[in-house]
This record gives sequence, structure tokens and C-alpha cells, in this order.
Amino acid sequence: MFRHRRTTLLGAIAVAGLATTQAIAPAFASTAPLSQAQEVAHFDITTLQQPENITLEPNGAADVTFKGARQIARVTPDGKTSILATLPAPASGTATVSGIVRAADGTLYVNYNAGSLSGVWRIPPGGTPEQVAALPDVKVVNGLALDRRHDTLYATDSTTGTVWKVSLRSGATSLWAGGEALQPSATHSSGFGANGIKVHDGAVWVSNTDKGTLLRIPIGADGTAGAVTTQAEGLTSIDDFTFVGQGDTVLAAQNFANSVALVNPDGTHQTVLTAQDGLSNPTSVAVRGKTVYVTNGAYFTHNDPNLLLARIAH
Repeated sequence: MFRHRRTTLLGAIAVAGLATTQAIAPAFASTAPLSQAQEVAHFDITTLQQPENITLEPNGAADVTFKGARQIARVTPDGKTSILATLPAPASGTATVSGIVRAADGTLYVNYNAGSLSGVWRIPPGGTPEQVAALPDVKVVNGLALDRRHDTLYATDSTTGTVWKVSLRSGATSLWAGGEALQPSATHSSGFGANGIKVHDGAVWVSNTDKGTLLRIPIGADGTAGAVTTQAEGLTSIDDFTFVGQGDTVLAAQNFANSVALVNPDGTHQTVLTAQDGLSNPTSVAVRGKTVYVTNGAYFTHNDPNLLLARIAH
């Protein structure tokens, strides 16, 4: 059964040009800029079904990675959940699945941390998972982004604070970006630097969890990384994020802080969802039309991993 909560939210959000998405179950009256927050699916923490990352299907369903269970699941807007694939267990040690993206043909790509099996894996529609790129030098492969124009994936290594590039045409992998801005903090480190990642408007955008920053790295004409610039600061425990509309407005999950922030193009930001709305260590955010999707991993609360939906006000 869904648990509905009324929210009181701050600020304003640009929504021009957004298309209407599949309707969701009614909740409470609209309160700008987000409203009708509701947990549409609850997952089983005892079997490690804790969602880490999200990508969306054209029909409004969400594909999520269950980090410790090594699973990829599909969740419909009304909360029905099915397992699409389980990645093979390594011969020894632990294994976690993290970032996920969807290609235009429905193929899913996911990051996998599993010893010799570590790297990027592909799950074709209705097919069997297979490794497409080994990343043996990556310590904690985390966020994943797809550049559809150039058939390229970008993956973050949160421990070393680097970004790796994977060609879907050749399978070649290379270290694409690094440096102090992407690294974990040396003074009060959680061990996670570069984390969430997106390709947007000719650049790769990366969140740094330790430093609470949102970064932009231009993609050069030759495909190399440009200089890193800081777009926003003070985003405590920022995890993954997404863009809203055609501009540089961002919705960002703040994991340890149990909040989602609206980040304006000028770097200012405000809280738009909290634990009172159902957040439980939010890990990633996606937007389709006027529907906002938030995955909650409950890594530190140890309570109620879930998928939460909210609406963007007119």
C-alpha cells in the first residue's frame, strides 16, 4: 500500500518545454515547486534490494540497480516490480552493481564492482548480461552516463576521483579526467569523490560527494576533457543528479542528508524534498515530463528502501 505524505516545498523551478508523462496515482494538493510526493514501491532490505541508480523507460517505468543484490529491476509507475537480470557472482569477495543507463534500442548498461568481473555490463532487452568493457584499474566504479551522439559511456571511480571513458563502438577504455576537484576530501573523507555523472550540453557533469560540489567538464572537439569548473557548492553528501528541462537546472540527491536539492544555474540551491516526504538516503533522481523519480537506498537509515515519485508544478 502506498504511503502518501503532504509536502511543503521551497523555491521555483523552470519547467518550460516539459512534456506530459504517464499519470500517477493522485496524492495531495499541489505545492510549488514539487508536490504529491508518494512512495510507489517498497523494496526488501533483507535481500539487499536497495536501489542505487535509475534510468527511465519510454512508458514511464523505471529501471533500477539493486546494489548488493546484483540485480536490475523494473518498476512501473504504480509500483509493480520485476527482476530483469541478476549479474553473475564473482568467485570470491563481494559484488555491487551501481550506475545504469538505457540506450535508444532498449539495451541497458550497468557498472559492476566484482573483482575480475568489474567493468561495464550490457543487458539487451530480454537477454543475458554480458561484460562489454573490463575496468580492472577502477577501484569503485560508480556513476554511469551515456553520450548518445558519440556512442560513448563515462563512468566515475569514486575512490580515486577519476572519470573513465568507454567506447561502445570499439570497447576501448581510457582514463578521461582526474585531478583534485574530483578526488575525495583529504580532511573529512567518506571515501567518495566523483560519484554521479551526466552528459549535458557538450559537457560531462560530475558530483563530488565528499566536497559537496557539482562540477562541469567540457568535452573537447577531439573528445578530450577540458578544464574542470565548479557549478555549485555546499551540496552536502550529493550523490547522483539529473537535469530539468533544457537548461542547467538540476535536481540532486543528497544521500546522508536525506534530502533532494534544486540547484539553479547560478549555483544557488534549496531543499525541495526531505525525509518527511519519504526519503531514506536518496541515491539518484530522474525526470520524465513532469514526474520526478527518486530512488532511496536506506544505506544508513536501514529503513524502507523505496522508489518515490513527485510532480513538478505548472
